[in-house]
Amino acid sequence: MGNLLKVLTYNELDQGPNFFLDFENAQPTEAETAVWNQVNAVLEEAQAVLAELQSYTGAGQEIREAIQNPGDLRLQERAWSAVCPLVAKLKRFYEFSLRLENALRSLLEALTSPPYAPTQHLEREQALAKQFAEILHFTLSFDELKMTNPAIQNDFSYYRRTISRNRINNLQLDAESEVNNEMANRMSLFYAEATPMLKTLSNATTKFVSENKTLPIEDTTDCLSTMACVCRVMLETPEYRSRFTNTETLLFCMRVMVGVIILYDHVHPVGAFAKTSKIDMKGCIKVLKDQPSTSTEGLLNALRYTTRHLNDDTTSKQIRALLQ
Repeated sequence: MGNLLKVLTYNELDQGPNFFLDFENAQPTEAETAVWNQVNAVLEEAQAVLAELQSYTGAGQEIREAIQNPGDLRLQERAWSAVCPLVAKLKRFYEFSLRLENALRSLLEALTSPPYAPTQHLEREQALAKQFAEILHFTLSFDELKMTNPAIQNDFSYYRRTISRNRINNLQLDAESEVNNEMANRMSLFYAEATPMLKTLSNATTKFVSENKTLPIEDTTDCLSTMACVCRVMLETPEYRSRFTNTETLLFCMRVMVGVIILYDHVHPVGAFAKTSKIDMKGCIKVLKDQPSTSTEGLLNALRYTTRHLNDDTTSKQIRALLQ
């Protein structure tokens, strides 16, 4: 099956199929090409978005000086000139989230469509599974950067306050054509989320399930739980980890595992933490805690604070204790 090697069929606890998925080298077959090309265009842009966000320093100093000296028109104009291009950048990030949502939908359609079961799809369409993983990796990377950069909220709040004030003062607003009030409202809701990209994907997956009423919900959740299982086995097995040729693949695999767990928890009626869940949550949390990576705590926090069912009565005390 190409780069997707089935290494175990079912273990004795019947927890599901385990695979080694070559996240580094999977290439699209002819049948995958149309969807792959569509999603690839979005993923190529994703790298530029991450680079821009990583270098986002904000206009904190200019804003502080303008607020401290409200009568100094020069400082007001200086802050406004500094903030406008940053808000245009934040608008591009928001608009990219909409393209990412469409890409995810295309992948979900391809990986859950009849007549094949989700596990068969992952075997047959490894390149699309890899793209799904890349979307999740980007999403968690973006949200980690956003959460540690308060300048984003500060800049956008200043922009919105200034628009309101300048309407009254009848001053020139060059940037309003870039981000009008309706767009600013949508962006405000997006950036108010602690993890805006993850929220976008969760909503998109939930919407996909609700709109495809003829498709059993298990087709979507089984796709997610199988991906979680794939990543867990790859992470906890030294033999499989040794196949990674890129040092970044380990973190990539951890992010993908956490991403599919969160999506599963948002879509499945009882979530990822219940005893009936097809995801081995104890195993997944343990494998995260066993990794030396400094990014592990951020991923554990994502499970603590962005899942829906962790605090349900159906979640065992042992799992809660592992995440405390």
